[in-house]
Amino acid sequence: MSENLKTIKELADELGVSKQTIRNKIDKDFREKFVQTIKIKGNNTLVINNAGYSLLKKTLQNDTAQTAKTLQNDTAQTAKTLQNDTAQTKLICFLEEQLDKKEQQLSVKDKQLENKDTQISQMQNLLDQQQRLALQDKKLLEEYKSEIKELKSLKIPTQDTKEEQANSQPQEELETLKEQIRALNDKIKGQEQANNQSSKKWYQFWK
Repeated sequence: MSENLKTIKELADELGVSKQTIRNKIDKDFREKFVQTIKIKGNNTLVINNAGYSLLKKTLQNDTAQTAKTLQNDTAQTAKTLQNDTAQTKLICFLEEQLDKKEQQLSVKDKQLENKDTQISQMQNLLDQQQRLALQDKKLLEEYKSEIKELKSLKIPTQDTKEEQANSQPQEELETLKEQIRALNDKIKGQEQANNQSSKKWYQFWK
């Protein structure tokens, strides 16, 4: 083939592209200016002159440069997107960690409140129990006082009439009556002391 004319295959081989790429660049205007049809081995074959070859080479070089630039821009954009995605992922992880911490803190607070409610309920039960015991003690004291009053209302012989009543009321009965009065007095004192101790314990509990 003449050095001034090259087939599409020869151009494709020299420029390192496919024949289809060369054909895509040959439009109507290019064909009219730079393309001829000659017979090679009895077949009509398209050939391109040197001017067309130079134009195609320049066009392909520009395309390659543009493609490289586009690829570079795409790569940079992809890298930027990855960086943004990484930063966003880190932010999401951080927020999730903070959320977990807050949930744990809330769980601890709920447990503390539950314990407080239990303590308050126990204190209320103790207070109710103490009030019931106080009422019972008061009732017992009233009964003891009533019994003492009844015993005191009984006619106890005086020293002057002891000798006169010696025959009608034995000395043993008198001593028994006195002993009952002393026992009731001791019982009342013991109950009052128990009440005082219980009140002190309750006061210490609420301090």
